Amino acid sequence: MDTKASRIRHLAKTLTWRIVGTVDTILLGWLITGDPLTGAKIGGLELITKMVLYYFHERAWFRYGKLGREDHLSTPDSDD
Repeated sequence: MDTKASRIRHLAKTLTWRIVGTVDTILLGWLITGDPLTGAKIGGLELITKMVLYYFHERAWFRYGKLGREDHLSTPDSDD
């Protein structure tokens, strides 16, 4: 799969997963409160807050996360 197709696929999967998550939250809010409008309000807020939280999570990983970065992987010095 080429890079452009891969990026389009990742974007599509990201958007569809966000939809699944928001619909789940709406249904749970409705189930818990018994009010579909409350479920929709909770789902709408969740959609916004999760995107903001994800952005800051990504920024923190970019700035402080070392796991999996090639430039931070050390190889043992071999004196054999």
